[in-house]
Amino acid sequence: MTRRGRRARFPLVKRILPRTLFWRSFLIVLIPVVLLQGAVALVFIERHIDNYSRRLAIAVSGDISYLLDALSRVSDEATQAMLIARAREDMEISLQPRGDAPPAPVVHGVDGGQAARALHLALQERLRDPTEVHERLDEARYVARIATTDGVVELSIARKRLQNPTTYLFFVWMVGAAILVTSIAVIFLRNQLRPITRLARAAEAFGKGRPIGHLKPSGAAEVRQATAAFVEMQERITRQISQRTDMLAGVSHDLRAPLTRMRLELALLGSNRANPKLEADVKALEADVLEMERMIDEYLAFSRGQEGEAPLEIDLAQLLEDVVAGVARQGAGVELQTERPLAVTLRPGAMKRCLTNLIDNAVRYGSAVKVAAARRGGAIEVAVEDDGPGIPEAERERVFRPFVRLDAARSPNRGGAGLGLTIARDIARGHGGDLTLSEATSGGVRAVLRLPV
Repeated sequence: MTRRGRRARFPLVKRILPRTLFWRSFLIVLIPVVLLQGAVALVFIERHIDNYSRRLAIAVSGDISYLLDALSRVSDEATQAMLIARAREDMEISLQPRGDAPPAPVVHGVDGGQAARALHLALQERLRDPTEVHERLDEARYVARIATTDGVVELSIARKRLQNPTTYLFFVWMVGAAILVTSIAVIFLRNQLRPITRLARAAEAFGKGRPIGHLKPSGAAEVRQATAAFVEMQERITRQISQRTDMLAGVSHDLRAPLTRMRLELALLGSNRANPKLEADVKALEADVLEMERMIDEYLAFSRGQEGEAPLEIDLAQLLEDVVAGVARQGAGVELQTERPLAVTLRPGAMKRCLTNLIDNAVRYGSAVKVAAARRGGAIEVAVEDDGPGIPEAERERVFRPFVRLDAARSPNRGGAGLGLTIARDIARGHGGDLTLSEATSGGVRAVLRLPV
């Protein structure tokens, strides 16, 4: 069976099960405790309570048989009254003989719980007379009506004569033990899951490029092993990024030095006005050198990523206003709509580069650019729309690959190195967010940057 088939077989179970590890572990502890307590209670009720109730009922039926036999042996009303009074005081059994009054018919049966049924069965076995037993909850008594040869006799028995005092004690101890075991399990689970939660938060912060401080391995052996592996991975990645940054800094210096010399020599050649053709060639070479410098800057920005910049809590709306103002100074018109404030923790320099790339890309291919920023649930969304030619749906993911340029962008006057969107998405994902492209209402491109708060 495929994995999808296994998921489809138990959709209800997956909806009912909690999502967090704590509550799932809690259920693993709670369900066996409940099942065990239920099984013990069932055995106790079926065996112990039933046997105990039967013994009490036999004792009560013996008292009733003795009382009825004693009353049948005496004819003196005073003696009978004394026996009835002693039974009421000592046996907690009240007897009301009907005498010659027309008795109501005795319905052979029982109306009540387990104790009433046990009493009815015991009276039947001992007296062998038609008997009915009723349980009166409001009076906390049992009423037995017996059709003797001398008439119908009604007896009222105190409920406590047929109650098992250990039953309530058993249930109190059972519930108390369950609560105690569950409380200990909750405390233990919280202590065991705390290192896992701390590791998850550290991994999330590291994925967003935020400082996590010193992470000390703690908890069970497996959790300690995972934490130690994460710390080693973090150190290894940080070391690799640092080495790459240092290498790229050296490459940048080595590349810029000859380019600077080339620009200086071209400037000296271009000062010769005697040869117009030479001057035109020099200007073309200067443009190529400037293009090479711009492409090297983009390569280095892509390779350098976000290393070396500390996250800060800033107002994203203010950062957007600064980026839009910088674009406006170059003669481009951009419409900005944003909520204030939009506080979020991020790397300001990297995020400014991301927003600049998105807006520059929109300005390059469109004449009307709209930028909107607002909170959406637990994230901030920045949407950049243009009215340009748009990007086919099949190409929207491919443009995020490094050095990929569509045909419309290959002109040296408009296209770059094919790293603008790549850098923007890399920065977005480095902050725990993402960057997606879709079709704008005007037919151009709509880029949506989503950042978790």
